[in-house]
Amino acid sequence: MSQLRGPASAGSPGPVRRRGAPPALRAWAEALGAAVAGVVTMLVVAVLGLWAAGAADLPGGAFPSVVAATVLVAAGGSVGLFGDIGGLAQAGAALDVVPLSVTLAGALVTAVLFLRPLRHRAVAGTKELLARIARTAVCWLVLLLLLTFAARHSFRISVGNDLADRLGAELGATPTVGFRADVPATLGVALVWVLALLVLAFAVSRRAPLSPQLLRFQDSVRPPAFAMLLTLLVYVAIGLVIGIVELITKDRPADTFAALFLGLPNLTWMALGIGTGGAWAGHVDKAIGLPLPHVLDQILRTHGQQTLDLGSLSEHDGRAWILVPVAAVVLLVAAFTAAVRSPARRPAWRHAVEMAVALALTLLVVGLLTRISAHYGLSLIGVGDLGGDLGGRVTLEPQLLRLVGVGLAWGVATGYLGSLPARRVRHPGEVGRE
Repeated sequence: MSQLRGPASAGSPGPVRRRGAPPALRAWAEALGAAVAGVVTMLVVAVLGLWAAGAADLPGGAFPSVVAATVLVAAGGSVGLFGDIGGLAQAGAALDVVPLSVTLAGALVTAVLFLRPLRHRAVAGTKELLARIARTAVCWLVLLLLLTFAARHSFRISVGNDLADRLGAELGATPTVGFRADVPATLGVALVWVLALLVLAFAVSRRAPLSPQLLRFQDSVRPPAFAMLLTLLVYVAIGLVIGIVELITKDRPADTFAALFLGLPNLTWMALGIGTGGAWAGHVDKAIGLPLPHVLDQILRTHGQQTLDLGSLSEHDGRAWILVPVAAVVLLVAAFTAAVRSPARRPAWRHAVEMAVALALTLLVVGLLTRISAHYGLSLIGVGDLGGDLGGRVTLEPQLLRLVGVGLAWGVATGYLGSLPARRVRHPGEVGRE
């Protein structure tokens, strides 16, 4: 006859526990996995984009170094250019542009894998969350530090004049230009970048646990933050579809492929800013290897500084006005989504304010990330000029106050209008009607 047993007595064996990796080791493995996956994704995207751009043909086996440098810049790092020409010449070069296709790919993969172990939890302690962020940041910085050793190379260059080239070689003043990673600046800025990424991952995700002290802010922050992520990703998706059509129907598919894998968000997020009334100002002297769409090149390759906005775009292509209804539709859908994710009784004016702040901040960040400043100049024994025939310059600077202003205006309008139909949709935590 079997016996009924209550709770385990002192002499009885306790519950069987599964053996596995220690919690600390598992936590470090998860952090390393998220960081490695993010960096590998960035490397793959950078390789594809640079290969399409022709970087694989660079002399001296420079392609791996260029890929490493591109990933570092995409992750917030700093890569400096230098010239070594001796006393007979002068050189000047600088490049400040973020390949946002590489950045976005790595950020999405890192954020998803970082949040995955926490997806079944509602609340987590502050110390635990900070520890997870710190571990992932440390792993990320170690990987970037390894890339800094590969992100350096130098090239011999020609000034385009046979006599000057021969004289330079005879006198030991063969022009070289190269690049190397700035390790302190790379690690410092990249640390800020990865911390901002992980904090934004918590802000956007509905399932990520928060500490009890932060729970009161989730209803105000998470819906509009997710709406902005949705907006940016929808614009990238639209640009990807247009790019695929370009690949099929237009000539020079390699240029389109390079733009997709290096600068797709740069172009599509600028389209968001321009469609809402924002503007950039810039100028192009000569092409120096940056993939710019033909219409942008036409506007900027004129005398003096030019403004890039709806007016200037429509003068070269009347289809530019379609950016306005596209922005309206995407932002209204985003505002509706944010309202549906918010508490049911939140007033419309509150949605409008939250959407205005979120869109203004988003356009501010978009402006900062899409700026371009690139120039190269060379003068060898009187042949050439740092700003003349042997130089080139591309600049594109956002008008930040204008972007923030239109973001506030569009945010108020779309936030209010998008919240009205959301009242008829069930909200999180709302009891269903009979």
